[in-house]
Formats: sequence, C-alpha cells, structure tokens
Amino acid sequence: MNCKLVNIIFFLLLCLSVEAQIVEPVKWQHRVVWNSDSNSVFTLTIEAQIDKGWHLYATEMKADGPVKTAITAKNAKALSPLNAEGKLHSQYDEMFLDTVAYYENKVIFKQQWQALDDSCKFDVIFIACNDVQCTPPNHYIFSVNGLDSDLRQNEERGSDLRQNEGNPHPELVSGSHLDSSLWTIFLLGLLGGLIAIFTPCVWPIIPMTVSFFIKKQERISKTKGWGNSALKDALLYGLAIIIIYVGLGLIITLLMGASALNDISTNAWLNLFFFALLVVFALSFFGAFEITLPASWSTKLTNASSSKAGFLSVLLMAFTLVIVSFSCTGPIIGTLLVEVSSNSFLAPTVGMLGFSITLAIPFALCALFPNIIKRLPKSGGWMNRLKVTLAFVELAFALKFFSVADMVEGWGLLSRETFIVLWIIIFLLLGLYLLGVYRFPYDDEDTHISVPRFMLAFASLAFALYMIPGLFGAPVKAISAFAPPATAQVEQWKRSSKQTDMFDFKADKPIMLDFSGFGCVNCRKMEAAVFANPQVAERLKNYEIITLMVDDKERLAEPIVVEENGKQITLETIGEKWSYVQRSRFGSNAQPFYIQLSPEGETISKPYGYDEDIDDFLDWLKY
Repeated sequence: MNCKLVNIIFFLLLCLSVEAQIVEPVKWQHRVVWNSDSNSVFTLTIEAQIDKGWHLYATEMKADGPVKTAITAKNAKALSPLNAEGKLHSQYDEMFLDTVAYYENKVIFKQQWQALDDSCKFDVIFIACNDVQCTPPNHYIFSVNGLDSDLRQNEERGSDLRQNEGNPHPELVSGSHLDSSLWTIFLLGLLGGLIAIFTPCVWPIIPMTVSFFIKKQERISKTKGWGNSALKDALLYGLAIIIIYVGLGLIITLLMGASALNDISTNAWLNLFFFALLVVFALSFFGAFEITLPASWSTKLTNASSSKAGFLSVLLMAFTLVIVSFSCTGPIIGTLLVEVSSNSFLAPTVGMLGFSITLAIPFALCALFPNIIKRLPKSGGWMNRLKVTLAFVELAFALKFFSVADMVEGWGLLSRETFIVLWIIIFLLLGLYLLGVYRFPYDDEDTHISVPRFMLAFASLAFALYMIPGLFGAPVKAISAFAPPATAQVEQWKRSSKQTDMFDFKADKPIMLDFSGFGCVNCRKMEAAVFANPQVAERLKNYEIITLMVDDKERLAEPIVVEENGKQITLETIGEKWSYVQRSRFGSNAQPFYIQLSPEGETISKPYGYDEDIDDFLDWLKY
C-alpha cells in the first residue's frame, strides 16, 4: 500500500477518534495516609486538576443552585469536616439568578475517615462548567482497603497521589455512564449493520460487488499484478462505506445540535414519518408493490464506478451500495438514530460508526476475495420468506412509532390494550406463515420446513401467547419498552407535570423527581423492571413522586423567557420547561433521570439513571 493511501486512512481514523472523545475537564487523583495510632483511621486526600477555562462548583451550594461537589462513602464514617485547599471564587450566575461559588485550576480536598469494613467505597459527585456548557453530573469512584491490614500492605503511608486504577474514566449518573452508554449505542449499531447484511436489498448487491472487483482485478493483473492493489481497493471500499454512514451521523449531529437531538425521539411528526415509512416498506415486502430506485440512477452509478479509475471508482461503488440498499437499510438507520438521539451529542455518530463497520466488513472481504461468492447461498425462496418475515417485524415496530406520536400529542388513538392486540395478531400471523399455513404472491411452494424456520415459527407463536395476559393488566415486561402505558398512568404524569412550579419542589415528605418522557424507552423499562418490584414499590410509598415529562407538548399558559449558555431562549411547552430545569439545575439532558430531595426541596442524593439492578436502586433510596 502506498504512503499516500496510508496517510489518507490515518487522517480519517484520526478524525473519527477525535470526534468520539469524551469531554473530561476535571482529572482526579487520591491518596490515603493511615493513622499510626489506629488501624482503622486514615486521612483521605483528593485532588482535582481543572482544565483552563473550566470551573468546579464548591461543596456548599444553595438547593436551587447547580450540583455541588460532594463526597459520599460506603463502609466508612467521616471523623472531621471536609477541608478544601484552593482559591474559592464567587460570582453572580444569571442562569441560577444567584451567586455561585466555584474553584478553578486546582483544588485539594482533605478529610479524616474511619474504616468500618475491609473495603470502603468513595464517590465524588461533581459537574464542571465553562462559559458555554456544563458536563452532566459525573462521578469519581474509588475504593480504599479498610480494616484488613493485609489488603493494604502495599499502600505506602504518604505515597504520591495516584489515579484511580479501577476507574480511569469518571462515571456519569449511576447506572447511566456516558462511556458505557456510547459503547451500548456502538453495539446497537453493530447489531443494526448485521441485520442489514441479511436484508433482501443488501444481499443481492454482493454479486454486483464481486463482479465489479473481479473485472477491476483482471485489468490490473495484466499489467502489475493484483495483490497489493486488491488489498488497497478492499480497504478503500470498506472505508468508503464507513465514511458515508458516519458522515450521515455527523451531519445529523451538526445540523441539530445536542439539545435538539434530545427532541428527535419524541417529535410526533418524525415518529409518524417513520411509522408511515415502515408500513410502506412492509407492504412492499409482502408483495403489494415493489420499491425500486429509478433504473437510470443505479445504472449510471454502476457504469461510472466501473469506468472510473482508482479511488473514485471505489467511492462510487460504495455510494452505489448505499443508494441501492436504502429501502432496507433506511428503516434500520432511522430506528437506530431515533432510539439513540436522546443519549448524547455523539450518539448518532457512534451508532452509525457501529452500523457501517458491520456492513463494510463483508463487502470489503468480497472485494478482496471475490471467489467467496461461490460459497454463499443463492437467492431463492428463502430470500422472499426473509422479506415477508422482515415485513411483519417492521409492522410491529411501526406501531411503536405511532404510539409515541399518539402519547406526545395526547390523541388517545392507540391504547395499551389495542397495541397488545395488534402485536398478538402480527406475531400469530408470522408464526403461521413460517409454518406454511398460507403463502404470499412471490413464495415458492413448500416441500419441507427447515429446523431453523420451525424454531422461529415456534418462538413467534410463543411470543404471541406470552402477550395475552397483558390484555388483563399483566405487566408483560418483554414489551414494556414498546407498548404504551395504561391511560390512567399517562393522565397521572400529565397532572404531575402541570401542577409543579419550576424550581419550587416542596412536599410533606421526601420527594423523588422523575425526569421522564412519553417516548422514553428506557423509562418504560425502569418502570416495568424496577418500580413494579414489590420491595421498590413499598419503599417508594415514602416519597412524593413528581414525574416531569420533558416531551409534553402542551402549551404553557404563558411562555417563560430564560437565559442559557449566554443566550435567551423561550420555553413554550411543559416539556421544554422541565427539560430546561433538568439541564440547568442538574446538568443532565438524558432520561430517565431520578433525584431525591428533602421535603424542603434540597438535593439529598446523587442522581440515578437507567439501571435495572433492583439492589442498586434500593441502596440508592434513602427512605
């Protein structure tokens, strides 16, 4: 491979890696010094190095101000007040309409503790801000070997500050870490790409790819041998596919911005668009009609890719793949982007990176080893059955998008019971189809049913039967992320959102703020998997639960004008108001997001995000 090509690939990968980095303006270290007179007492020193232009909020802040820096411990008891060594700045903040205190450059926290067990766990919660943005609430978590002296034999008294080896990257909200969240999104992208490979629109492109690269290699081999050139072309082809799809994610991110991305998954009209798109593609796969791009488009692209030389021809071939396969990849991409858009600014790009990598690998291998096409199964009856199966699945997902639009706008057209009935019908029909009970126009006559097909039919019929109790009030946890909640629950959420004043949260007992959304998939998962647990439900009776729906489109009686990041913005809906409160007071823009407050409205816990571990949630609850 020549140097120019290596430089191009290195530059593109560098750009991708820079784009995917997480902003971490505060670097943490800690040191433990044990008291020579006691086996259980130690002095803990925690140092924060703050990037230039950023600041870290103080340990004492008013309840309606930003998230203060706080240190909590498990299996350890504080023996002295927390002492902070650093220059404390005070400044009036227009966002919070009050004076806030913060540190810049560097601050050192010192406190004496007593170990109560063999292992003590510490958690530093903080947010960092500059003149433009704030990070979500972050955590610096580390452990200290406690009462067992053998465990701490390697801990030198007075040793230099050392970084947290067990947690090199600060975590975000408990159970909702940005790093892990992005990895989850990346894996979802990989899964989406894997599904796309076996769709009827992508599979037929494999012979086209093989034909193109066989002809290209034949021309090259007559002059200089195809080995190095084949490897170069294959790498370029795969990289071009990745560039096209990642470029799509970047364009969406740059055009819409971080706050707007949070609205994508709950925008009623966008959800209706995807509902209609999936229904149209499903009907096409059933055989009602065929969706094809104008023949001239595909022909011109294919001819151009065959005639142009070098890098340009490979790029055109990659672009041909994207265009021709869109009728199958479009719904997958759309679903992926909608589902990840509320996670973070980088989510669409990371999701598309995962999707494109999975899709690019087999095509790059086909480009490098064209003869492997002989080992692949030919198109036939199995391909049409796959299309019909995909059609049923697309219909099921289409109802999910319609449900989101219905809840956000408050139309009341698709109740939970109706949704479940339709899903039962869809998966019953799918199971019967796979068993050969009926056929569609382009199906071959069955001579036998393969074992994988029979197992898939069995799973589809079993799933349909599993959902039947949901018609009579059973939670049906497997579809909790897709099915709409009960009508009474939706009305309760709306009343909760309407009757609460901005920033003024007071009650007769402790409060749990539940920042949620009608279209929030993970919110529904938490409610079904955690809140419905008997132990959790009993503990939650101790709280006044205030659910704040960030996608409620109901208009405010009067618009609210606020200042955010130096700009004036107008809040016109209930959802916009609660989204602003979550961003400005708690520094987060993702749901679900839970905060515990005292009856007077003061924050008494670190935030809690999406985490279905019931024991962790019970430990997080203070009452």
